[in-house]
Amino acid sequence: MPEHFQLLKTDSVTAARRGRLQTRHGVVETPIFMPVGTQGTVKAITPQHIQEIGAQIILGNTYHLNLRPTSELVKELGGLHAFMGWEGPILTDSGGFQVFSLAKLRDIREDGVAFQSHLDGAKLFLGPKEVMTIQANLGSDIAMVLDECPPWPCTRDECARAVERSFRWAKQCKEIATDNGFLAGGHHVFAIAQGSTFDDLRREAAESLASLDLPGYAVGGVSVGEPEPEMIKQVGATTPFMPADKPRYTMGLGTPPQILKMIALGVDMFDCVLPSRVARNGLVFTPDGPMNLRNEKYRTDPRPIAEGVTNYTSRFSRAYLRHLTVAGEMLSATLLTIHNLQFFIELTAQARAHIEAGDFGAWHRAWIARYEAGAAERLAGGK
Repeated sequence: MPEHFQLLKTDSVTAARRGRLQTRHGVVETPIFMPVGTQGTVKAITPQHIQEIGAQIILGNTYHLNLRPTSELVKELGGLHAFMGWEGPILTDSGGFQVFSLAKLRDIREDGVAFQSHLDGAKLFLGPKEVMTIQANLGSDIAMVLDECPPWPCTRDECARAVERSFRWAKQCKEIATDNGFLAGGHHVFAIAQGSTFDDLRREAAESLASLDLPGYAVGGVSVGEPEPEMIKQVGATTPFMPADKPRYTMGLGTPPQILKMIALGVDMFDCVLPSRVARNGLVFTPDGPMNLRNEKYRTDPRPIAEGVTNYTSRFSRAYLRHLTVAGEMLSATLLTIHNLQFFIELTAQARAHIEAGDFGAWHRAWIARYEAGAAERLAGGK
């Protein structure tokens, strides 16, 4: 068992795992949800809020932070932790996904990706050396390798080339992180397994990357447009072939039921912009499904968002929170973001407790059933 990750318990019915990940800036208990701080901030809330709601680790975005204010400036000012006033662990992605999704023009080469900035059209380049240098400048606790995320749908040949190229880039990222002392300094580097909807390529990617013996592994290229059953299938086709003694991370998703389903498949770490993004439009999560506070039926509702759930926003009525939302008050975004992120974080905390108790299988199925039944009732006009 590697020193940085302890596998404390595995569920007897599902593949769910209870683990503990050690980083330079603290311990992360898994399974865990990680709030997304794209540009050095989790939108609408402060680092104190992030700490108060129980977040153990957050994300920063290599692509955006390197465009502005630049990783060199962040390094000069003490690294990303000091720059944004967050003392806990930070994971940064490589920027590769943003290049593939945001850049209007890009040229995938054997040594990296040439592209134009989505801000001003400037010509830029990201290769393994660049992404590892940027993340070293940021002082990331966990740095992601550069990978190629194939589009959905794609041909098998396109996907196979992306898997092969992603392996070579991951190998180069490890070599660079070793040579510059990043790995020796206690930072972690995680590889990313691609493979689109091809189960055999998913397995090939996971097994080849495992040979690199990196500190952690991620499932990439999911939730890129495919139907949810296909997405869950892709995760299930990947995790069994990842090292059992290393943390497993599914990137950029999902809804509360999706997270529980993926925990059952052996995933340890999650991030998603969903809870903070929809909060800014008045959508909040509850054990009985999502709730749109803009609905007229909540205008005089004295109840808290979720009855029986005590959290940061319990003191406020649905009527008040709806008022803030429809009035366009900034406090609405703050309070609802806090609520949603705390909901996701506490969901993974509950998952940890039930894995430890040995009843995760039955609990997560019952939780999903209640959530989906409540969501269906709300769509029909109830609750």
